[in-house]
Amino acid sequence: MTDDEACFAYLAEGNAKQARKRVAADLLIRDEDGRVLLVNPTYKDNWDLPGGMVESNEPPRTAGARELAEELGLTVTAGRILVLDWVGPHGPWDDQLMFIFDGGTLSPAQVKTIRISDPEIAEFVFVEPAEATSMLRPDMAQRLARALDALATGVTYYSE
Repeated sequence: MTDDEACFAYLAEGNAKQARKRVAADLLIRDEDGRVLLVNPTYKDNWDLPGGMVESNEPPRTAGARELAEELGLTVTAGRILVLDWVGPHGPWDDQLMFIFDGGTLSPAQVKTIRISDPEIAEFVFVEPAEATSMLRPDMAQRLARALDALATGVTYYSE
């Protein structure tokens, strides 16, 4: 492989054979009272943090902010990573990387601008963290607990 074209072809072939992972990016958003923003997706049995699936070649942080704007018409800058989890294959799904970013604290004026703008979301609510735990799937409740701890300690959590 002495020419650039042959090298590029070789690398492209290798790239085509490598694993593709599903990636999701959620945002932990709070109001000034410390309550957590949850959304009720129409396609799931449980409430969830706002966010969603990362598109091909899209950075996870950008995806979380994009999903928030698409679903709730809310523009925020996603902050640091609070949680990164590898989720193994389950049901019909391949494995996945799950990011939770700090979505910050919204002012009362920002909270008033939230509007559902995507049919995938039935409703949204701000709830105390303890109540959020009972509304989320157990794995998401554990992620939320770690994300809240990450906010308090400055640690980023990773698990698999």
